[in-house]
Amino acid sequence: MLRYVLRRLAMLVPVTIGVALIVFSLLYMTPGDPARMALGEDAPEEAVEQFRQKRGLDDPFVVQFGRYVYRAAVHGDIGNSYVTKMPVAHEVAERFPTTMKLAFSAVLLGVLIGVPLGIVCAVRQYSLFDSVAMIFALLGVSMPNFWLGILLILLFSVHLGWLPPSGFGTLDEMVMPAFTLSGGSLAIIARMTRSSMLEVIRADYITMARAKGQKESVVIWRHALPNALIPVITVAGIQFGRLLGGSILTESVFSIPGVGRLMVDSIKMRDFPMVQGGVLFIAVAFCVINLAVDLLYAWVDPRIKSQYR
Repeated sequence: MLRYVLRRLAMLVPVTIGVALIVFSLLYMTPGDPARMALGEDAPEEAVEQFRQKRGLDDPFVVQFGRYVYRAAVHGDIGNSYVTKMPVAHEVAERFPTTMKLAFSAVLLGVLIGVPLGIVCAVRQYSLFDSVAMIFALLGVSMPNFWLGILLILLFSVHLGWLPPSGFGTLDEMVMPAFTLSGGSLAIIARMTRSSMLEVIRADYITMARAKGQKESVVIWRHALPNALIPVITVAGIQFGRLLGGSILTESVFSIPGVGRLMVDSIKMRDFPMVQGGVLFIAVAFCVINLAVDLLYAWVDPRIKSQYR
């Protein structure tokens, strides 16, 4: 298994370089002058030209990208912000725990609610509960996060006054952002759990367990659920990585000082190094999460663990 982990970690290198190339290319072709945005519209042309020369903005694309990759790989330097003049790595690392906390809270909420909901819907297939739950799951998948967040603020903050409309420091402040971000993930996890459980509970070994007189709760939780968890773990891991990037709108709606909001503000200011650093952090985190999900397979299913050996 150690060889497998090392091989997957080595794959992070080309993935990271590929993400950096795509983001760097898109920002390079984006209209607007970063030097003018950083110094202001009234800045003299000499100062703007000096800003470009100091940061190599006048160099060809290949030179700029090669210099960026070299500094990042050799010195761990992914540039300084055009606006704050602070190192990008420091700025992003300072805000990344907040984004990770938000994404983890959302996916945890999705798993704690979605998995039991999917199990009950599978056991009571075509019942009224199953139909109503799947309708709400469809609404959760279809509803945009920013719209759900605004509705929650209007209801629980403006009209009822139960929860604060912004922030992410206390438990009360975490409720609405976590629920807003988990809306789509909760619905997807619930639907995947239901589908996987329906496939498993119709298997021959489940029929044999019931024929031997096992309690229905033992059949469902001990025999069926562990074998139905593999696709659910896959979906939960993918959703966790997706929520890291999808937190941009949620952080903007609830004024949460995370990487997503930092990237939005940086895009407005044409602060390209900050945008590149934020995307790279999220991309690497997504790859690491996928690796953790693959290793979790072995813990859930011994057959997969035997393949690593």
